[in-house]
Amino acid sequence: MSILLTILTVLLIVISLFLVLVVLAQKAKTDGGVGSALGGGMTEATFGADTGNVLSKATINAAIAFFILSFVLYLGHIYQRKHAAAATGDALPTIAVPAAQPAPATPAAPAKP
Repeated sequence: MSILLTILTVLLIVISLFLVLVVLAQKAKTDGGVGSALGGGMTEATFGADTGNVLSKATINAAIAFFILSFVLYLGHIYQRKHAAAATGDALPTIAVPAAQPAPATPAAPAKP
């Protein structure tokens, strides 16, 4: 289970980096900004006139993959923690403590005149 979580974590990091790069490569609505600095013209040359559609679909698909993979990793870590504690005995032991006996009442000392 640990190997699977490690592989999924590496995949999540790759998808995160891809998502950041795709968002930064998109062209701004004002035709300026970071999209043109990171090769906005090159994406038009590569994908043609439908650059916006390709990058938008890639962003949507990467975001969906990111959220699904994050949720799966969350559930996997919960599963691993729950079953690892039960298997290794790392869970806190339950100790039955008897109810405390009331302390005996001490007699009052006589008052001196």
